[in-house]
Formats: sequence, structure tokens, C-alpha cells
Amino acid sequence: MGRGGTSHSTGAFRAPLLAVLTAALTVTGCAAEGSRTARAPSPPPSTANTPSPKATSDVDLCVSIVRHWSREVLDGRGYGDYQSMGMSGGQYDILREVVDAARAARRQGARDVDRLTARQARAGCTAWYRSGGPGEGPWR
Repeated sequence: MGRGGTSHSTGAFRAPLLAVLTAALTVTGCAAEGSRTARAPSPPPSTANTPSPKATSDVDLCVSIVRHWSREVLDGRGYGDYQSMGMSGGQYDILREVVDAARAARRQGARDVDRLTARQARAGCTAWYRSGGPGEGPWR
């Protein structure tokens, strides 16, 4: 008997046992795979006919954010400060102007306030980025 209470013949028995178990698992896996209905492999998705995503301009992104938050604020669901809304200080200034104009238009009985907010958001964002936007021109 060797050290640790195991005999030399036990170690010799382990290697073939592991080989048999490995082979059995491999054969079982292959049999299970082969028992499925054979089907042709699906081709990789074609990228030739897929249009590449369009990059969103800074102005369009600004308009989208301002329009979203103007609807939220006008519906009473706005929250937090401009940073919690994911806006810059300049975008928040545009939002406040758009919301003020939309509230005034509502008081005067305007029906299509959404079109007004869209037009004003576009004008404000275009002017903001024309003058440099964040990190450029007077924004430095």
C-alpha cells in the first residue's frame, strides 16, 4: 500500500476509467446531436442589403431631447434639474423658452402646441449649435 492509503493499482485504474467516461460522454453527446432533425445551417446575416445606421446630428439630437422634455413638462411629468434630464445647460435654456411659449399659446387657445414646440425647439437648437455649441466658440 502506498502513501495516503491508496494502492498503486488504484491509480492505474483511474486513468482508463476517466478515458472510458470521457468517451461515453462524447458518444452520448454525438448521439443526442445526431438524433435531431437534420437541417441546413442558416447562412450568416447579409450585410450587403442592410443600410448603415444614420448618424444623428447634434441639432437633431438637441431637438429630440427638447421636444421630449417639453411634452413631459407641459403634461406635468417633468422632474429634476437639467442634468437629471440628460440635458446641457444650453439645451435646458432652450427647453424653458419652448415651454414658456407653449404655455402662452395654450392660454391663448392654440390647438397644435406640439407643432409650435417642434418649430421652436428646431430654431433654438439650430441657433445654439450655429454659435458654437458646447466646447466651441463662446462656450469655451
